[in-house]
Amino acid sequence: MKLLVICGATATGKSALAVEVAKRLNGEIVSCDALLVYRRLNIGTAKPTEEERGGIAHHLIDVVEPCETFSVSDYERLALPVVNDIVARGKVPVLCGGTGFYMNAILYSHSFGNASADEGIRKKYEKIAEECGKEALHALLQKCDRQSADALHPNDVKRVIRALEIYETTGRKKSEQNDGKIPRYEFDCFAFDYPREELYRRIDMRVDTMLQKGLVEEVEGLLASGVPENAQCMQGIGYKEVVEFSKNNNLHGIMSDTIKKNTRNYAKRQLTFFKKTENLHWLTPDQTDVAIEEVLRVYDGGRDY
Repeated sequence: MKLLVICGATATGKSALAVEVAKRLNGEIVSCDALLVYRRLNIGTAKPTEEERGGIAHHLIDVVEPCETFSVSDYERLALPVVNDIVARGKVPVLCGGTGFYMNAILYSHSFGNASADEGIRKKYEKIAEECGKEALHALLQKCDRQSADALHPNDVKRVIRALEIYETTGRKKSEQNDGKIPRYEFDCFAFDYPREELYRRIDMRVDTMLQKGLVEEVEGLLASGVPENAQCMQGIGYKEVVEFSKNNNLHGIMSDTIKKNTRNYAKRQLTFFKKTENLHWLTPDQTDVAIEEVLRVYDGGRDY
C-alpha cells in the first residue's frame, strides 16, 4: 500500500484537501501536527470540526492532555500502529499536517549514528534531564553538536540523549556520522504552491478569524483549569503570544501583529523543510477540483474514481 501525504505551510488548505481525497480513495486521515495532539486546544490550532472532517476518520488528534509533554518519539510510537492498522483494513492512510518531523517519523525509520549504546552514559544524561530539565540537556547538545541540536526539539529527550551519547563515546558529532533515512512505505507528497504574498494574506486572515472565534478566551480557560504557562502546548504560536500580552493587559493590535509575524516566520521554515521532501508534487492553489484530480492521477495512475 502506498501512503498519500498532504503537507506544506500553515493556512494552505491541507485539511480540506485531505478530506476530499480520502473520500475518493476510501482513506483515513493521520494528523501530522504537533499541536493537534492536545485536547482542548481547538481555536488556536484550527482543529477541524466534526463537520469539516466530513465523516472521515481522523487519527492522532486529541490524544494527550494539555499538561503533558509529547515528543517525536511519542508520536512515532502512537502513529505507526495506526498507519499499519489502516493498511491492514484495506484503506489508504492519508497523512496530513505541517509538522515535518512528525511526518518523517512515519515515512522513515532512522539510524542515529553507528555508535553502540552505553547504558552508563545514557543514565547520566537521563538524570540531568530529570534534575535540571530538558532545556538544560538540549543546551549541552548545542555546545558540542549545534547541527544536531537544531534538528531536534528539546522535548525529544530520547534523541537528544542519543546524540550526546554518540559524541561522548566516539568523540565525533552525530551530525558528522552516516545517519540513515530508510523509507518504511511507498508514498507521494502533495502541497499547495501559494505565492508568498498570498500565503501571508491567508495567514493574516486565519489569525483574525482565530481571535474573533475566541482564542484569548480559550487560552484563559486553559490557564484557569490549571495548565501552566510553561506547558509544552502553551509554547505554540498563538498561545504563547496571548499569555505574554495578557500579562501586560494588551490583547489587541500588537498581539495580533505578533502572532501574524511569528506565523509567517513559521510558514517560511515549513516551506524550507518540505521543499526537501522526496516525491513532492506542487499543486496549483485556489483550484480545489483540479488539485484533487491531480492528486488522484499521480497517486494512482489516473484510475477512474
